[in-house]
Amino acid sequence: MLMRTDPFRELDRLSQQAFGTNGTLARPSVMPMDAWRDGDTLHVEFDLPGVNPDSIDLDVERNVVTVKAERLPRASDAELIAAERPRGVFSRQLILGDNLDTERIAASYDTGVLTLEIPVAEKAKPRKISVTSKGEDRHSINA
Repeated sequence: MLMRTDPFRELDRLSQQAFGTNGTLARPSVMPMDAWRDGDTLHVEFDLPGVNPDSIDLDVERNVVTVKAERLPRASDAELIAAERPRGVFSRQLILGDNLDTERIAASYDTGVLTLEIPVAEKAKPRKISVTSKGEDRHSINA
């Protein structure tokens, strides 16, 4: 369904949370997510509060979904009293199994949450196979 394969990416994500670094293209900031399956749909939600929906870039290549977004730095020269919210580039890649239909991904952004709905592929759904006979008549042979 959804594969996790890069332990070093997780280590980078944890260090960014601990040290609060701003994201760059080379080292994007943390993008927390939840994923669950409900019936024939995989749901994925990404927390992106304060991100302009126009900055969200969603790409699919084969079975890899890439989400990128950017929260711009403040434009004023005001003195910052606290700066705990990460700024800069956010990125996350999901490696999807072959049983999902990447042609029919639906995406929406509401109240700071990017939601993806990825349906299970028709070929991966359980199905019944009927059994037929060749209809040959079998004659008993008398010996």
